[in-house]
Amino acid sequence: MNDHAPPVSPSLPIPAPRAEMRALSVLLALPPSAGTASLGRGLRQDLAAEGVDLVVVADGIELLDTLRSRGADLLVLDMELPGPEPSVLLGAVQSESPPTPVITVVPRERRAGVIGMLRGDRDDFLIRPFVPDELASRIRLRLRAAAGLPAPTVLGHGGLSVDVDAGQVFVDGRRVALSPTEYALLLALAEQAGEPVALDDLGRRAWTEPVSANLVQVYVSYLRRKIGPERIRTIRGVGYQLDG
Repeated sequence: MNDHAPPVSPSLPIPAPRAEMRALSVLLALPPSAGTASLGRGLRQDLAAEGVDLVVVADGIELLDTLRSRGADLLVLDMELPGPEPSVLLGAVQSESPPTPVITVVPRERRAGVIGMLRGDRDDFLIRPFVPDELASRIRLRLRAAAGLPAPTVLGHGGLSVDVDAGQVFVDGRRVALSPTEYALLLALAEQAGEPVALDDLGRRAWTEPVSANLVQVYVSYLRRKIGPERIRTIRGVGYQLDG
């Protein structure tokens, strides 16, 4: 994981679909790897509780077949997906009626070429490498936007605030620079402020592969140094809790 990647946006709840409506569907099209499998399992678990059905495909042909057979409310498309040229796949998806919103995953060096293919505020892009919570947050934001719901731009708790638009963290009015991993951990804690968050949940939100509890604890210690040790309380036998 690269700690020089851009900071993540916070995780926002997606409004649950009405009982008579089908579940929202997200199609995750990433090259096959152990990391993709782990990412897919974690996202499916996170999003299922919010009425979102996640389907993972590993090549362009499978992507087209899945779109034709069941459609999707959102497509996450890696621009290095095996099969047909991903830019051709992107064009095919964008020509649909109604068009499917797309989050493209691109290497930093290809960013400029991909941005020109995106459709205003309907589509989005994510630079590789990224932390799992960043992708989950982008998915939630895109689905909220498709539903016409605004996303809050500031999260705050007890003197701690996150400017989502600017990707900045402030502690008692002072800007604090965090690495993406620290940011992901902070967001996981902030979303459940005042409640304990399990070590396993923190690890799953901030890393693409399973990590040890010790590594999570090390990064929590880094975060404490930056935002104040009194803000993060250890809950023995469980994990950590963000206090005011």
